[in-house]
Amino acid sequence: MALSSLFDFDVKPPRYAVMGNPIAHSKSPLIHTAFAKQTDQRLSYSAIQVDAGGFKQAVGNFRASGGKGINITIPFKQEAWALVDERSERATQAGAVNTISFSDDGRCIGDNTDGVGLVRDLMENHSIQLSDARILLLGAGGAVRGVLGPLLAQQPAEIVIANRTEEKAVELAAEFKRNELLRGCGFQSIGEQPFDLIINGTAASLQGDLPPIPASAVSDKTCCYDMMYGKEPTVFMRWASEQGAAKVIDGLGMLVEQAAESFYIWRGVRPETAEVIVQLRTGQN
Repeated sequence: MALSSLFDFDVKPPRYAVMGNPIAHSKSPLIHTAFAKQTDQRLSYSAIQVDAGGFKQAVGNFRASGGKGINITIPFKQEAWALVDERSERATQAGAVNTISFSDDGRCIGDNTDGVGLVRDLMENHSIQLSDARILLLGAGGAVRGVLGPLLAQQPAEIVIANRTEEKAVELAAEFKRNELLRGCGFQSIGEQPFDLIINGTAASLQGDLPPIPASAVSDKTCCYDMMYGKEPTVFMRWASEQGAAKVIDGLGMLVEQAAESFYIWRGVRPETAEVIVQLRTGQN
């Protein structure tokens, strides 16, 4: 064996991680390990539990130990936004960072891949047309903020942001407003006309709750998408099926697609996502 090959074998692979709290349930290590195998990239990827108040130190420790990049999940995306030295346009618009890269010249760079992950899952994996579509976004928190820009870039006919606290929806719409086709409202003001696409960006699914959406918002041509995912359909997904929605989709594909965008940012290689989504759905490693 050549000396260079021996040397390469001894060099530790580049290290990446996901940080959050809780983190034990995270599928990110499985996803990125699958991406690395598929693309012949040598790297390690781990999940790191971070206690409240310890995020800045955890990032500093990981960076000091030679880490190359970090994915950020709940509840640290806004804290990551404030921590980085510079932000992509996507991160600036989203007000949150879910991907951190450490450059060779010492900069800490933040990006947000959630929105592009959602759009790719909808368009490429499920053949959902977003241009000229009427879209209803449920919620006005960080999850919705993170996907608004990429959704607007697809030039839908209308986006309605509906939230339990109407003021938050109105303020978010005003912040992103580019024309009269983006508006915010309370759930009670959604209206009776059906939408082409309804996206649940609330945390209600985690508590088993359903936002008070009128059944008239769903027709037999409506796609209903929950950003959450689990072993069983969420309460929103079950409700959508009961209303006769054309398609009912969970957020597992979004998780894989946003991870693929992070992988591309770090490694310069875009992995194929379809086989990884199948692996996760069937429980394969």
